[in-house]
Amino acid sequence: MSLFGRRGAAAERRGTPADLLVVGLANPGKDFAGTRHNLGADAVRLVASRHGGTFRRGKERAEVAEVRIDDLRVALAIPHTYMNLSGESVAPLVKRHGIDDPEKLLIVHDELDLPAGRLKVKRGGGLAGHNGLRSIKAHLHTDGFLRIRIGIGKPPGGKEQGANHVLRRPGKREQTELDIVVEEAADAIEAIATDGIEATMTKFNARA
Repeated sequence: MSLFGRRGAAAERRGTPADLLVVGLANPGKDFAGTRHNLGADAVRLVASRHGGTFRRGKERAEVAEVRIDDLRVALAIPHTYMNLSGESVAPLVKRHGIDDPEKLLIVHDELDLPAGRLKVKRGGGLAGHNGLRSIKAHLHTDGFLRIRIGIGKPPGGKEQGANHVLRRPGKREQTELDIVVEEAADAIEAIATDGIEATMTKFNARA
């Protein structure tokens, strides 16, 4: 199955393809650091730190690190596009790392539809109104990629206030919950690499 859904979309990969490409979604720049919308990137940075990875800027409008988890080559990336343009970075990252199967692409992102501090591992499916996922689907012509959804909960004013909610920094009590779930998300990334998606869903979704 082609990720790109059209002939000629894949580019040549120099060197050994990655076994898994993990992308943590975020908005770039200091103004957005520490906001709820950047939790996916926080989890990916944590995995890099656990495995000695160093991020470098690449042509794909992203920071990229390559690490080994067990004996697997895992590429870690954080786009430097804004959230609603994430696909503009993810598509060339997929090409660079030789990803030829949607289930070798893992997107880690914040999720309004899960309570703050909850986590869910998912294979494909709907986008739940997430602009980053929508952009990725538009560029890759598939929604079959894997996801780790990090719950941030709905804002008090309802989901229509979601844009403000995701771009704010959480309070102290919520931050403690989110720090814990970011650790769990990093654990889930490692589990997908080593144990596969089915075992990881069974293990982590039972906690939700």
